[in-house]
Formats: sequence, C-alpha cells, structure tokens
Amino acid sequence: MGRGKFRIYLGAAPGVGKTYAMLSEAHRRVERGTDCVVAFVEHHHRPRTEVMLHGLETMPRKEIAYRDTVFTEMDVDAVLARRPAVALVDELAHTNVPGSRNPKRWQDVEELLAAGIDVISTVNIQHLESLGDVVEAITGVRQKETVPDEVVRRADQIELVDMSPQALRRRMAHGNVYKPDKVDAALSNYFRPGNLTALRELALLWTADRVDEYLQEYRTEHRVSKIWGSRERIVVGLTGGPEGRTLIRRAVRLAEKGAGGEVLAVYISRSDGLTTASPKELALQRTLVEDLGGTFHHVVGDDVPTGLLEFARGVNATQIVLGVSRRRTWQYAFGPGVSATVARDSGPDLDVHIVTHDEAAKGRGLPTAGRTRLGRSRTLWGWAVGLAGPVLLTLLLSSALPDVGLANDVLLFLTLTVAAALLGGLRPALASAAVGSLLLNWYFTPPLHQLTIADPRNIVALVIFVGVAISVASVVDVAARRTHQAARLRAEAETLSFLAGSVLRGETSLDALLERLRETFSMESVALLERGEDTEPWSCVTAVGHPTIGRPEDADVDMPVGDHLTLALTGRVLPAEDRRVLGAFAAQAAVVLDRQRLVDQAEEARKLAEGNKIRTSLLAAVSHDLRTPLAGIKASVSSLRADDVEWSDEDRAELLATIEDGADRLDHLVGNLLDVSRLETGTVTAVIRETDLDEVVPMALLGVPEDSVELDIPETLPMVAVDRGLLERAVANIVENAVKYSPPGEPVLVAASALADRVELRVVDRGPGVPDEAKDRIFGAFQRYGDAPRGEGVGLGLAVARGFLEAMGGTVTAEDTPGGGLTMVLGLRTPHGPSPSRPAVSPEKTT
Repeated sequence: MGRGKFRIYLGAAPGVGKTYAMLSEAHRRVERGTDCVVAFVEHHHRPRTEVMLHGLETMPRKEIAYRDTVFTEMDVDAVLARRPAVALVDELAHTNVPGSRNPKRWQDVEELLAAGIDVISTVNIQHLESLGDVVEAITGVRQKETVPDEVVRRADQIELVDMSPQALRRRMAHGNVYKPDKVDAALSNYFRPGNLTALRELALLWTADRVDEYLQEYRTEHRVSKIWGSRERIVVGLTGGPEGRTLIRRAVRLAEKGAGGEVLAVYISRSDGLTTASPKELALQRTLVEDLGGTFHHVVGDDVPTGLLEFARGVNATQIVLGVSRRRTWQYAFGPGVSATVARDSGPDLDVHIVTHDEAAKGRGLPTAGRTRLGRSRTLWGWAVGLAGPVLLTLLLSSALPDVGLANDVLLFLTLTVAAALLGGLRPALASAAVGSLLLNWYFTPPLHQLTIADPRNIVALVIFVGVAISVASVVDVAARRTHQAARLRAEAETLSFLAGSVLRGETSLDALLERLRETFSMESVALLERGEDTEPWSCVTAVGHPTIGRPEDADVDMPVGDHLTLALTGRVLPAEDRRVLGAFAAQAAVVLDRQRLVDQAEEARKLAEGNKIRTSLLAAVSHDLRTPLAGIKASVSSLRADDVEWSDEDRAELLATIEDGADRLDHLVGNLLDVSRLETGTVTAVIRETDLDEVVPMALLGVPEDSVELDIPETLPMVAVDRGLLERAVANIVENAVKYSPPGEPVLVAASALADRVELRVVDRGPGVPDEAKDRIFGAFQRYGDAPRGEGVGLGLAVARGFLEAMGGTVTAEDTPGGGLTMVLGLRTPHGPSPSRPAVSPEKTT
C-alpha cells in the first residue's frame, strides 16, 4: 500500500480564501469522478464557504465530552473505514480536544496518508512552528496552535493562497470573514495593513524557499548542470587577500538591486601549492559576509577556476564576482590567472564581474611559477618533448650540424631529456632517454646505422647519458610528489584550522558543520546516525543534502564515532588519505552533539533550580505574610461568633473592617503570586493597543488613599502602545509600593511627559530611597529593600510590574529623587516608535 499524496493550501493570513480554494478543488475532482469526501471543514458561518459544501459528501464528526461541554472533532476511524480516494481536512494546525485519537490534527492527517488516502488541507503561515517568534513580533499575538515545518515541507504540493492587504481588509469590511460586531476590532488590531503586508512577505519568502528546495532536488535527480536563473545568486570568489572585503560589499550591492538576491562567498583551498590565505583575513571576511546577510563556504579543490565554476553551477548561481588579479606583469608568463580563466570558461549562463580594487597588480604573497603538481597539459608537453624532440634534434644535427662531435650530441640529447623530466616527470624522461640513446647509437656512434659500438669510450658516454637522464627524471618526479603531498597536507591543515576555529568561536550548529563537510568533500548528502544498542536500528540525528541515508550500509562512505554514532556520506567514494580529515569532522560532530545535549540538560537544570527557588520563597511567604492576614480574619470571625460577649455596633463594625482588610490583603498577595507564576511559565500575552495614559493611570490609583497621590498627566501627550490591563496592574503595584514607603503627609507624584519617540511615566516618592547597588535587585521576586519584613506583601509587586512592562515592550528603572527618595521611571513606546531595548532576561520570563 503506497502513501497518499498530500496537498496544502498555505494562506498568508486568515480570510484569504484557503478553505474556499480547497472546496473548489474538491468540486473539480468530483466532476472528474474522484471519490472525494469532507473529513473536516470549518466554514465559520461564512456564507460563500458554506455554499461550497453543497454537493460534497461530508463525514459525521465525533463528539467528545470535556469539562461538561461537548466538542466535535474529525472522526479518523470513520474516515479510515470509509476509505475515500481524497479527504478534505481543514485547519492542519488545530489542537484536538483531550480524549481524541491524537493530540494534533496533523497527526490525524499522517494516519490518513499512511493508509494510502490522499489529503487536501489548509494552514496559515502564522501557524508554522519556526515562525512563531517572527509572527509574534509582527502582530503582538503568540500563536498557540502550531504545526512543525517539516510536516508542511513534506507535502507533495504546496499552493500559496494570497491576497493584497487592501483587498483582504475590504473583504472583512463587507462582512465576508468575521461577524459585523468583530470587524472593527480586527481591522484595528491584527488586520492592520502593516501586519498583513509583513505576513504576506513572510508567506512569499517561505514558499520561495520551498520552491527552491524542489528545484534543487529536481536538478540533482536529473543531473542538470546548466544554470537556471530563477533567482539572483551571486558567488564571490575569495583568495584570502584584503581585496575580499571590497568584493563582498560589491556583491551585496548587486544582490540588493533585485528582490530575493542571495550572496554566497566561497574560498577554495588550493591543493596545488599556490599562495595560502591569511586565516585572520578570512575570519574577518566571513564575519562581514554573514553580517551583510550572506553565507560563507569553504571548499577544497585541485583547480581553483574549475572548483569555483563547479560550486557556482552546483548552487544554481547566476553571477560570479571576482577581483582583478594581484599578479605583477611578469607573473602572467605562468598563466592567465583565475579571473581570466573563470571568465573564459563560465559560458553564456554565468555572468562574471571583474572588480577593480586597491590591491590590483601589487603582487601576490608568493610567485606562481613553482607549481608543485604536474597537470595534464604539462604532462602532454613532457611526452611531446621526450618523444618528438629527439627525432627533430636528429634531423637538425644530421642536416645542418653533422660534425659537432659525439660529446656535443650527447649533451644536446641530455638537454632534451632534462626538459622532458621538468615538464612531464619520470615517464616522459625515461622515454626520451630510451629514444635518444637509440638515435645516438644509430646515427652518431661509429659504426653508423648499426646498433653496434666500436669504441668502448662511446659505450661509457651512452651509459652516462642514460644514467643522468634517469637520475634527473627521478629527482623531478620525487620532488613533484613530495610537493603535492605537502600541498595536500597544507589544505588538510587549513580545513582542520577552520574546524578548530569553529570550536573557539563557540559554533554549536550541527547542521552547519555537516553542510561544511558536504561542501568540503563535494558529497551529495551527509547524515549523522545514532543508535542506543548494537541490536537497535539506526536513527538519523540530523542530515543535510539529498537523499537522506538511514543506515551506514547504504552510504558510499561511513565514519564510525564510537560504538553507537557514525557519519554516513553519499556521492562518491573518498580516497584513503581523505579519511583523516573526515575523522576530524566526525569527532567534531560528536562534540557538537554532546555540547547541544549538555546545553539542553543545563537549561532543564536551571529551570528546575529556579522552580525550587520559587517554591522555597513561596513557602517562606506562606509561612508569614499569608498567615498574618489569615490570623486576623480568624480572630475577628471567632470574636463575632462568641456567645459570651455582647459586641457594640462600633466593635462589630471594626471587626468586620478587619476581616475585609485581611481579605483584601490576601487577594492582593494571591494575585501577585499568580502573576509571578504566569511570568515564570511564559503565559502572559500582551494585546497591544493605542491608549491614552489619562484613561489607564487613574484606574490604577483606585486602591490607594485619595490624598496620597498627586497626578500630573498632560492632555497633549501622545498615545502609547500598551496592553491596558497589564499597564494598569504594573502602575498600581509601583504606586502602592511608593505610598508604602512615603513619609506621612508627603504624597506620591505620578507625572508623565513625552520624550522623543516614547512616553515616560514617573512615580516619585520622598521615602528613604535605595542605594545604587540595590536598584536592580529590588525588581527580583520575593525581594524587599534590605530583605526586611516591613509592611505588607511578599516582595512581588515590583517583579510583577517589570515583567508586565517588558511583555509590552516597555521598561522600568529606579532613580534617586532629588532631595531624597526614589523615582520609578516607566518607559512606554508610542505606536510609531521603535521598541525600547530590553534587558537580557530568560525567555520563559516574558512572552
């Protein structure tokens, strides 16, 4: 039984028409005779969507009772029993009611697909798990229902359902999305033009990346090497010289001219012994290209122009940026250089930009003459000189210089043999020596035109000639091989240097390490496999490239790391000398994996330690601060219930007031405890709206005596972008704290003023103040100035206030009041101003 096909309609925002498009596709398939059923579709009482359900078979829903309420969910068992060809499942990111078959609807869909049923589903871009933080930053709303990106990426088809922000807002204004009573609130909050534009761009970029993955897979499967210029990808060739920074900036400017441009900087380690790069300069260039939004790649190649062109075609690049050669004029005698070679061999599908720079023609670190590896063309020249040279020399000596003498003839033939050795190495030199000795014997050694030699001295001369030729050829060959080995070791050292540098820089991305390994050895895919015991199957920890390998036996190369961890590579079989570097990569991968797991364990331990600290402080608070008002309430109630005492009306009123005051204190303390718990667990969600301060601050002062606060809120203040409820609680806690510490007869001043693109609210008291070293500590949970049990409360008011303000993008700091006292400064952002910088706090303390 094959797996079903999965099609997803991806929406840029709610209301763009995903469900409508899905139902339209269902009608088209039904008209073609396809067995298509509605497994679950939520029309949200939208008339146009509801009409589209007519004519489609709808599966009954499963009723589930939860907390005295009956909910309906998709009946997976009924769909599996019905076994249609195509099932429509709306809202892929939906969380099922507890008691359902699976916690999430996408898990229900996986079961249908595994059963061979094709599924068509819908999801909005804001529900993708990896985009949760981005969407929250855009809209201010945290999406609780998410679906893993991999589930959506595995879909066989993804179709983007898009609509311009203006058209979507008109659709909402006409009542086609929400009910009329919700339209105004939606348009002024989530569906603002800026939000919709940002979400639309996010959806387009995510879909473009997925399309790019499809394209890359297709090109790999069909072995397409020709450039397809579907988007601008600019490759920057780096040599490690100082001109690299100029090239990177030039490439970034080229990429900015077209939407979606991408910059890939590549440094190719030359294994032919030419100039090595400066590690310090390469590190600077790597940082620069990453800061500018590009990526850095390190590749080992035998030939720099060929490696650069292969890399560019491998990533489907459209342009290459190179610098003008740093060679001096005389150095061009040894070849045209990388830039000219790349420009010549790039073909019509790759544009090559040669950029001038300050280092042009100033010379390279080392000359390029001393090549350490005999290339193909050089070997061919060696054979030509070694075989054709003696024949041509024989013709020349026989016709033009017949009487120069045997000694001179031997020296001339020896010169050709040395030239063949220098050009082609050992074999062309041996061939030249053999051909030369035969020609010398036949044409120039008496008796002529015979292979016999009359004079013994001529025999010695020919033997010396052959011996010198073989010696010179051997020396040249050994030198070439030794130099090539040194160059290879140098390239390996550079790769290992990059690995060591990644450790020192603290790079912990396992995917980035495997991607660098894949690029270094030009492999198709790399996977890190792990298993618990020898009898257990292998599981893939992470993988890059395509296809993904699930077992070491299926790989072209595998490198074990211990007993239960191994690297599996596909693409080609590596030579034995490459396994040393591969082993270093494998060891580094194991270290990074262990580090990631240790970091996760440390984070869990930190959370447990914080939880224990909170519980300990809470027990201390319960033991004293919560029991005190309870004791007062208990004593007052016991007194009122006593039968042996006749209480006067005044006494009874006083006891009732004591009960009410104690209950208020308990309510306040429990409220702060719950607020701290919400902040610690990250469940505080701020609903940001434009608000006037003079509408919020007076409400926050209802809990303090009227004559204890002076209010100064100008009517000309700009509006602030806050959550009204959170701001009211924060201001109330700060004002109550200031009133508690203010001397009798000294009211607390609450004043506001506009400052640049924000509004500052100042709460000024004339109390004892706080030393500078304690100004930040007083905002911690269960902290009171001096840790002394003064007044009421458990030391949570300021901690809750800071947490609420940071959740809204605001700040709160403590300053000295001129003349004595403490001033709390609340920084609130205006609707059009940037968010103030927030202090570094743990993610679970804010949302």
